[in-house]
Amino acid sequence: MAWFQKDKTTADEDLDKRPKSAEGLWVKCNHCREIIYRKELNRNLRVCPKCDYHFPITVEERIGLLLDEGSFKEWDADLSPIDPLGFRDVQKYRDRLKNAQEQTGRRDALLSGTGMIEGRAVALAVFHYGFMGGSMGSVVGERIFRAAERAAGSRIPLIVVTASGGARMQEGILSLMQMAKTAAAVGRLQQARVPYVSILTDPTYGGVTASVATLGDVILAEPKALIGFAGPRVIEQTIKQQLPPGFQRAEFLLEHGMIDRIVERKKMKQVLATLLACL
Repeated sequence: MAWFQKDKTTADEDLDKRPKSAEGLWVKCNHCREIIYRKELNRNLRVCPKCDYHFPITVEERIGLLLDEGSFKEWDADLSPIDPLGFRDVQKYRDRLKNAQEQTGRRDALLSGTGMIEGRAVALAVFHYGFMGGSMGSVVGERIFRAAERAAGSRIPLIVVTASGGARMQEGILSLMQMAKTAAAVGRLQQARVPYVSILTDPTYGGVTASVATLGDVILAEPKALIGFAGPRVIEQTIKQQLPPGFQRAEFLLEHGMIDRIVERKKMKQVLATLLACL
């Protein structure tokens, strides 16, 4: 039988027998743009095996990597953001909150609590970039404030892991106030001589960088993390100059004395344990 007379049913069956390529098996690195096998990436703690770029991970994964197994106890789980300004752009703020809460299963962009690192008690706050870009609104600021107050009261170190686009514009001045609020809380920690360690991950920007993220007694960062206040394109358009290579990457900040050390994800817990033992 000629090919043009082939029975359609038989042709469809042949198509069904062809191997199908599964979607989502490959990931493009945000830094080197290489294509990576997803399972290989996951086995490597979501670190690019080609350029060492550290992909974002979930809050649960972060806690699992930093704390002793089963030691985490959440604080302030009942705190939820509201819409004090009745803010609306192309969408109502309350609708954005509802969508983010449904998609992430979390009330806001920061999880805080207490746990153990190598048997040593710590207070931990972790930003969730998947919740409205990890933006800092009144609830995020309040949770950091309460975590710092509890750390000072119990005399246990505070660790904050940042991943944020900055202040949450939908809360206006109430969001910007959290910069001063969190900075004051960290200041009281320093007065009480309680250690505060800041861990900067990709990306950390805006009001978060200008406040709680860069006030640590020790400031660590993951490799290749983007850290800054305004984005590179905004800066170039403002100063009308081309920025140097690697500008705002963790390596650039380390070279210019803005952070203390770059630590690989797989080594972070051990480095923290050593630091806290010394501090």
